[in-house]
Amino acid sequence: MKVFLSHSTETFPGYFGDRALAALREHAEVVRNTTDRELRDEELARAAAGCQAIIAYRGSPGTAATFAASPELVAFLRCAVDISTIDVPAASAGGILVTRATPGFTDSVAELGIGMMVDLARGVTRAASAYHRGEIPPPSTGVQLSASTLGLVGYGRIARRMAVTARALGMRVLAYDPYAPPEDPGVEAVGFGEALAADFVVCLAIASPETANLMDARAFAAMRRGAFFINLSRGELVDEAALEGALDSGHLAGAAMDVGRAPDQMPSPRLASRPDVIATPHLAGLTPEAAEHQAMDTVRQVAALAAGRVPEGAVNAEAAHRLDRLRR
Repeated sequence: MKVFLSHSTETFPGYFGDRALAALREHAEVVRNTTDRELRDEELARAAAGCQAIIAYRGSPGTAATFAASPELVAFLRCAVDISTIDVPAASAGGILVTRATPGFTDSVAELGIGMMVDLARGVTRAASAYHRGEIPPPSTGVQLSASTLGLVGYGRIARRMAVTARALGMRVLAYDPYAPPEDPGVEAVGFGEALAADFVVCLAIASPETANLMDARAFAAMRRGAFFINLSRGELVDEAALEGALDSGHLAGAAMDVGRAPDQMPSPRLASRPDVIATPHLAGLTPEAAEHQAMDTVRQVAALAAGRVPEGAVNAEAAHRLDRLRR
């Protein structure tokens, strides 16, 4: 079996790594992307010519153009959880299997969220940046987390991890999730409005058509004056104009985000440039442990394919008739 690894020379060390590559080579012949950029469409298909599988970094979408130009392709393996940039119907129409990895970034994203709360509460970035410039910022009173309330919008793995840490810091924790109401001790299940009334509101809801612009002008108006907003979910859940308005008016004291509506789910530059915003370029899951978890998930999927089995994480196995080619 022959596999194309789409990670560029720049993204490979942080998002796949040598250990996963060595493990992958135990199950397949590996062809690397030797460029310093991400490939897509027909260019990706040309680079992967002769390969039965493509392991795709998030910068290489699974498009109809790629699938149409890949007659030998059997499987398109996303080395991540998010498959929103994969045209699954087009893959299914061509009999190509699509897979995804399991979440390996729970701890890393939760830890960044806690760090963002500390930063917002104490003005760490603002004060440190001024001091780096040789300025001594005037004394300003911060917010103590142990005297604050955390409101979690969405209560999946990351939110549960944040809740544990926040409670250890002495915070009161509220959580809203209509699909998975919290049952953990010390976490109060509340409605959307009550979660928004917290001192720190963290958006961790699942991205779907129903949650698009979940955080709109009405939601921000429902937040407590002087509160902080953090987005660690997806950019499309936030109406950025409404967020900017809430910051401009002083209704919100600040915001932090690792995602947004810029390319590759990065925060929008307009928001990122604000002094009352902490924005990181979609790096919450970028730790060796998180990256290797998902890379090794993909290695296990290749091993299953090489053995003629449908791997865990398959999205459209019922339509993937090209799998028969690996069973001959």
